[in-house]
Amino acid sequence: MGRVIGFELNSQDPERASAFYSKVFGWKVAEPNWGYHPVTTGASDQLGIDGGISKGPHDYPHGTRLQIEVDDMDEAIRHSLESGGQMVRDKMEFDHFYLAYLVDPVGIGFGLIQYKASAARR
Repeated sequence: MGRVIGFELNSQDPERASAFYSKVFGWKVAEPNWGYHPVTTGASDQLGIDGGISKGPHDYPHGTRLQIEVDDMDEAIRHSLESGGQMVRDKMEFDHFYLAYLVDPVGIGFGLIQYKASAARR
């Protein structure tokens, strides 16, 4: 089962967006890593998810995407495409995880994330 583990807010002005969410909701916004500002939305013992704010790329300049953790990235991509989804960015490899971006059949964007076996989970 894919579980929502985070969110990504894309903006053409991530610093301004970060200041807004920090001031209005008290979110803690960390310094950017590869242009991605990690966001903590509350204490770890509270319900909710954390996420990040980044400068939106040309293929998704602004908007919100959920990050869904999967056990098998390739299988999740295959099922998504067979079910009418479309690929936005194919599987990318990072130090501790794989990431891909897709849209569902009605145009809602989402990310798939698969942690590597050796990586510590959130």
